[in-house]
Formats: sequence, C-alpha cells, structure tokens
Amino acid sequence: MRYGMLWARVVLTILIGATSVAFGQSSYQVIDVPDGGTISGTVKWSGPMPHNLNFPITKDPQICDPDSRKTASLERLIVGPNDGVANTVVYLKNISAGKALVLPEQLRHLDQKHCRYIPHILLVPQNGNLSMESSDPTLHTIHMDGAATYNLPFPFPNQVSTRSMPTPGLVNLRCNGGHVWMNAEMLVVSHPYYAVTDESGHFELSNVPPGTYQIMAWHEGWGIAGKEQSYDVLTEHRVERPVFTEPRTWEKSVAVSANQTSTVNFVISGKE
Repeated sequence: MRYGMLWARVVLTILIGATSVAFGQSSYQVIDVPDGGTISGTVKWSGPMPHNLNFPITKDPQICDPDSRKTASLERLIVGPNDGVANTVVYLKNISAGKALVLPEQLRHLDQKHCRYIPHILLVPQNGNLSMESSDPTLHTIHMDGAATYNLPFPFPNQVSTRSMPTPGLVNLRCNGGHVWMNAEMLVVSHPYYAVTDESGHFELSNVPPGTYQIMAWHEGWGIAGKEQSYDVLTEHRVERPVFTEPRTWEKSVAVSANQTSTVNFVISGKE
C-alpha cells in the first residue's frame, strides 16, 4: 500500500507539471476585438453516477455539520437535475491574441464557510491576486501545491489575505487544520478565454476573435485513489485525507464567425 501511494504521488506530480504546461502559455497579446464572436454550450453527464462522493465529518461538527448529516460532499462531481455538470472548466487551447485578461471577481475570491471552499473551482489570471478569508470560527489552514505553494493559517473569521499567482498552472487546495474533506482546485491562466460551468452545465466565452480553435473541457476528476497521511496543525495529530484520481479532459474543434454564436456541447461519463 505504501509503495502504491508513493507511486500515485509521483504520477500526480507529473500530471501537475503537464497541467501547468496545458494551462500556461507565453506571448498572449491583447488586441481590439471589434467583431468578436461567442462560443456557448453545455457539459452534460451520461450514465450512472459514481459512488463514494462523500467523506465523514470528523472535526468541529457544530461548525462543519450544522444539519447533522455526518458526512460532507467532496464536491468532485456536481450533476444538476438536467444532467448538467457544474465546475467544469472550458477554455480555448493556445489562443495567441484577443481581449484583455480579465476574469470574474467571484472566481478570484475564496471563502471557507461551514468547512467548505467557496467557490470549489477558482480562476486567477497569471500575475493576479487570489483573495482568501474564512467565515468559520475555527482554525483553517489552506495548503496549496502545484503551480503555487503556500501554507496559510486563518485563525480568525473575516480577515482577508491575498497572494499573487505568478506561475500559470493547476493549484490543489487542501486544509491542514484537520478538516480533511475540504478540497478545491485553482487554475492560474495566461489568457481570458476560460469559463466555469454553472449548475446547469452551461458555459459561455465572449468576444472571441474570428477563427478556428480547439476548445477544451477540463474536469478535476471524481474518483478517490486512496488516502494519505496528513497533519492537523492545531491538534498535532496525524489524520487521513482522500487522494483523488487525475483530472479528465475532452477536446473539440470550433469555428468562430464575426458577431455570431457558435455552439459546442460536451458529454462526459464515468466510462471514458
């Protein structure tokens, strides 16, 4: 088991490096886009839902479990009533020029509330700032690895902390305060043509220069590969937290015409 977990960590390190290459690109140029088009579509789930998407709440139940459910959703796969898949990142691959690098403010601000990361998927522009706070009256410690490495304590509620994100790529967020089910993913990106699907699986990319592109759908993955030892910085006890399987990607070609809307739909499943 120890060898298997070590190998899983090696594979994860390789995947993080590959993801940094995928999400980071150089020489993006900001230009005027007077005749830009729009790409709109959905990401839908097909087939049965996977199991084991929850994790036991083992600490601070009065804060983390106000509804006494005993378990927390890992939020790794959110499928809506019409099979739309939330929290999928859809983006254009290797676009070299376009609109200014501006992303929604709500995807650049992280809150820790009822021992959840809100939002679960973050998008931060390269060299931009991520702002963070905790609404919970307990110690949270955000541990980041990947394209950014921080270990940031939040001992008091409603105090905002910011960090710059100079390196593009994927950043994993976990809690080193013993709330082992808490997890989120952040993409630090070098161009603005990224969107996160909503509860219905819908996305939209606006003001895209006319041309033909490869459009990617990226999902963090929903499987649990096992557990790993972690450290609760408050109690100084060893705890176990889940290790997740690798992210999944899907790719299509899309042609964008001036002042027109192109439609791209993705269908994903656990069979792929």
